[in-house]
Amino acid sequence: MEKIIEIKNLTKLYGNGRGIKDINLDIFKGDIFGFLGPNGAGKTTAMKIMTGLVRPESGDVKIFGHSVMEEYEMAMEKVGCLIEIAEAYSYLSAFDNLKQLARYYPDVDHQRIDEVLELTGMIKYKNEKPKKFSLGMKQRLGLAAAVLSRPKVVILDEPLNGLDVEGMIDIRKMIKYLAEQEQTTFFISSHLIHDVELTCNRIGVIYDGKILNVESTQTILSNYATLENYFVSEVERNGRVSSCAR
Repeated sequence: MEKIIEIKNLTKLYGNGRGIKDINLDIFKGDIFGFLGPNGAGKTTAMKIMTGLVRPESGDVKIFGHSVMEEYEMAMEKVGCLIEIAEAYSYLSAFDNLKQLARYYPDVDHQRIDEVLELTGMIKYKNEKPKKFSLGMKQRLGLAAAVLSRPKVVILDEPLNGLDVEGMIDIRKMIKYLAEQEQTTFFISSHLIHDVELTCNRIGVIYDGKILNVESTQTILSNYATLENYFVSEVERNGRVSSCAR
């Protein structure tokens, strides 16, 4: 399998003791990788480093063999991302927001804008302005922006935040469609165990800034009734669940 993302010995600690500690991960072409952990586990820190928003204390991230720290433009050339909150120009329509972004990509035309609006369930709102949108609709528009340029890698931090059940289903379908039809590689963080189980083909459990284990979803579900059971087992096995939570 072709290795797309290499994370080596990645460490970044903050004054409050949170962050990530010596993370190592390999992500392969076509993976829908789920980065699963509770709030404060270090997911967003790792993803900010992966996208060049934060520098690590040590370690490196390579995307398509290029270091994010040393060759940022080459590493990020084929990457789309949504980290934390989806932002948009409130005074422009959904279509015109994406049209502004499309100026940076020579191969993105109006047809592609309509295509990603359709993929994210936003086509019927294309002429409406984000100032009227719900949180879930803003999230959908942010996801449309993340895949607009036909990236080969998409990094999404809590992409299902704010979405209703219909929205979650739509975005899961989009992710699986792009992974299967365009061999897009996804790196997705979430604390929503059920949605990770339904979306991802490989899962890495992160807890207290450390990777506990990485396994295929198929293998996990052949040994555990649910992903939640697996997660609790991994955390308990590593001695990190208090007795009151067991």
